[in-house]
Parts: sequence; C-alpha cells; structure tokens
Amino acid sequence: MEEFLQRAKSKLNRSKRLEKVHVVIGPKSCDLDSLISTFTYAYFLDKVSPPGVLCLPVLNIPRTEFNYFTETRFILEELNISESFHIFRDEINLHQLNDEGKLSITLVGSNVLASEDKTLESAVVKVINPVEQSDANIEFRESSSSLVLKEILQEAPDLITEQLAHRLRGSILFKWMTMESEKISEKQEEILSILEEKFPNLPPREDIINVLQETQFSAQGLSIEQTMLKDLKELSDGEIKVAISTVSMNLEMSRIELFPKGTWLVNREAFQTRTPGSRCKAGNTNVQ
Repeated sequence: MEEFLQRAKSKLNRSKRLEKVHVVIGPKSCDLDSLISTFTYAYFLDKVSPPGVLCLPVLNIPRTEFNYFTETRFILEELNISESFHIFRDEINLHQLNDEGKLSITLVGSNVLASEDKTLESAVVKVINPVEQSDANIEFRESSSSLVLKEILQEAPDLITEQLAHRLRGSILFKWMTMESEKISEKQEEILSILEEKFPNLPPREDIINVLQETQFSAQGLSIEQTMLKDLKELSDGEIKVAISTVSMNLEMSRIELFPKGTWLVNREAFQTRTPGSRCKAGNTNVQ
C-alpha cells in the first residue's frame, strides 16, 4: 500500500499532462472509515484498471486541516504510512481534468459531491455508500470499509495483505464504536471473522478498541484554535452562519487553565477557511 501511495503521489507531481485519471474521494468529514476505504479502493483500482489509467485516492480537505483528524492520523502513523504520500483536495485540479474529459470519480461514504464540486457530477462512475446499500431496519449499517473489503474479496482476494487487513479491521471497529451500538451486527461480525481467520496474528480486538478509544477525542499536538476547529459544525440560514465547536476534556481540567481571563480569541479568518462563502469580517471575536 505504501508503495502504491508513494507512486501515485510521484506520478501526480511529475506529470505535467495526465491522461486518464480515476479519483477515489470521500466526504469532507474525512472520518477514518471513509479515508481507509478511499485508500484501499484506489489501491484495488490501480491493480485491476487497464494501463494508462492513473488511480488516485484524494482526501477531501486541504492539507492544512489534516491535523484536526487525530484518530485518523494516529492509525496511519501506526501503519507507517507517511502523511507526505497523501493527496489532498487542494493539490489536484479536478475541474480542469473534467473539462479535458480525463476524469472519472468514485465516491466513498457519500452519494453527493461537495457544493463547490457539483459541476463534476458527470464524472461520477461509482458510489460506495453504506446508507444506500443497507436496510433501514438494520441496527448497525455496514461501513464503507466492509463494502470495499467485500468487493475486493470477490474480485481480487490476493490483494488482501495482513497490513491491509489490520487497517480495514480497525476502520470497521472504529465505525462500530462511533455508532454506540452495544454489539457488532452479524454482517460486520462475519466480515471481521473472515479477516481474523485469514490472518490469525492480527492484534486482539480489545487492544485495537482500547487504542482507538484513547485517540478518538485526543487533541494532542493541536493548538487551542485547532482544537476548537477540529470538530466544527456549521448551521446556516440563508446568509447567516453559526459555528458550533465541540471540545472534549477531562472534567478535572479547570476553566482557568484554558481560559485564564474568561475569554478566548478566535480568529475569524480560520472560520472562513473552514466555511467557504462566510460573510464574517476578518478579525478576532471573544468567546465566553
């Protein structure tokens, strides 16, 4: 996988004129499930696509925002996948490729493009979205990772290595954790068992879950501003936009430690970067 990511990034950087490009891209939330699925499905396409097609996994965020996704960064670091191999949305001109008739897109974890990419809809050739492929009565919908894994097991099972199995298994478990379901669904249990039988040396599930729980809400290495922006949600009504940020912390952490004067300065320019089209004026604002 690392060799594929490095090769793909190198080809993108060196090629002044790309021929056919098949981009696999997830939602802006850049959650662990969609990111792992994006990498894995692009790797799969690279192996099965005809010569002359460059298959690229693209993270649907600017590179500068990747620091916010601590749990995603952690598991990739554990797998020794360098951040320098990633391709971010601001590093490839999809609109130009589409205008030149060279672009194909597979959407992972969502069935819609971001608002600024609506003109790329004609390039979408496949959607891998658990919401569309799951029964509404099922307690826990399948993850994107499990859907991608099933397709690879059917089409090219030899591509599943122990490292790839470790990555997909962690992604599926993390998705289950975020759904707050008491037990893993039968479909997820079945796909996890396939991986565990094929690779008996995988770490125990409990160990993976414990590590993921520790990193899920970690803000290690982030500035206060980055911590506030990490889980930023936007509510809008016409031209009015309101930003709501969630910060997880130990209850023993005193208010004085974070906000010594009872206020904190938030740079509005940072908010504007996360919310294109905002009418906020540049400057600072006090948050009580």
